[in-house]
Amino acid sequence: MHLPPTGLRPRVLHLTQPVDGGVARVVTDLTRAQLAAGLRVAVACPDGSLADRLRSLGADVRNWPATRSPGPALLPEVRRLVHVLEDVRPDLVHAHSAKAGLAGRLAVRGRIPTVFQPHAWSFEAVGGAAGLLALGWERWAARWAARTVCVSEAERLRGVRAGLRGPWSVVPNGIDLTRFDTDAPGEAPEDPAEPGDPGDPSGVRLRHGIGPDEPLAVCVGRLCRQKGQDLLLAAWETVRVRVPGARLVLVGDGPDRARLAARAPASVVFAGAVADATAWYRAADLVVLPSRWEGMALAPLEAMACGRPVVVTDVDGAREGLPPALVPHCLVPPADPAALADAVAALLLDAPLRASLGRRGRAHVRSAHDVRRTAAAVAALYDALLYDGLPTDVAPTAGARPAAGARPTVGARPTVGVRSAAPAHPGVAVDGTGRSAGPPAAARPLPIECRESTHP
Repeated sequence: MHLPPTGLRPRVLHLTQPVDGGVARVVTDLTRAQLAAGLRVAVACPDGSLADRLRSLGADVRNWPATRSPGPALLPEVRRLVHVLEDVRPDLVHAHSAKAGLAGRLAVRGRIPTVFQPHAWSFEAVGGAAGLLALGWERWAARWAARTVCVSEAERLRGVRAGLRGPWSVVPNGIDLTRFDTDAPGEAPEDPAEPGDPGDPSGVRLRHGIGPDEPLAVCVGRLCRQKGQDLLLAAWETVRVRVPGARLVLVGDGPDRARLAARAPASVVFAGAVADATAWYRAADLVVLPSRWEGMALAPLEAMACGRPVVVTDVDGAREGLPPALVPHCLVPPADPAALADAVAALLLDAPLRASLGRRGRAHVRSAHDVRRTAAAVAALYDALLYDGLPTDVAPTAGARPAAGARPTVGARPTVGVRSAAPAHPGVAVDGTGRSAGPPAAARPLPIECRESTHP
């Protein structure tokens, strides 16, 4: 195995197959933060809009054509990934989502520190024999992950209960709050958009024939079974009876678009995929995400950052993403169109309650889900994997470079890293029992501490 030249910052290789939606935003935000911190960042992903965005940030982007799901193309994809690894020679690999986690762990097989971040478990997405195969793979491949990172404690517990073993970290999702700093409830944007501008909330309503006073619910997400838009359409008829004139906008695209459009009434608008959903969040009276499963969805966090109340289903990460005051009004059982209709209609009819919940949600996201805290927790995790057990003159702090002549290693693994002094994200320190591990020892000033999980 190679050792990088001393004095260099670590080289991180992110692997991602999904090139849209929440995973793409997570990879983009981490890449931006890590480049700003001085890490050398490469990303292997399919060509497209994500690759273009990452190149514009200054990342070393390597084209890795990959399908969304395992199939006959998997082995050629793994071989291509091996060539990328040989060329990039990363000090640490961070694989995002089930498919990249599958290909990445097969390609690396534990020879360098590998972080696997499922962003929701693959065995939840499929049933029958395919679900059993996905679960078997996750159990078997856990040996090749130096750390499995979950975005919620509920996601971690689901993995533990499914029989997955190994070291865990819980790092809640964060969002870039600078995108949502204006248009809080009762506030006007500092720089209002021109009428008809794509970023103008009244403009997006106008372009889709939605009046300024029509009650508007918005759902942002890929049009697929996971996100549950079919459940929302099943609830929508009841909503319309209770809230005449209400409109629903589905923002996004995906494999279920034609099927959903065939059953949607005229009061439902399909807005298609957008590069930035902020204008739709701000145009909405209410944002709904009726998912069947998640790790921790970004859309509700983004909506709350815009000061908009949300209705979400009680799947992994949803409860953890809400402040307690919002739970009675905003959280409904999964796959229950009647409960979903009740919650949506009640909030559309109660403007003062919506405003109050919007303010509380915005304050919660700003305090608990700033992407800078998420990036700091991930940086501390990298630091622990790259420097654990090394003397302090080899494991630098606060961006210092390794001592002259030092050749830091963890076992036989090539490791060059930088210690982060940033504050921890609340709730990231957990052990295998689900209890908080508490603050790290004073002798190891890492923002997070994670221990191996060997039992539920």
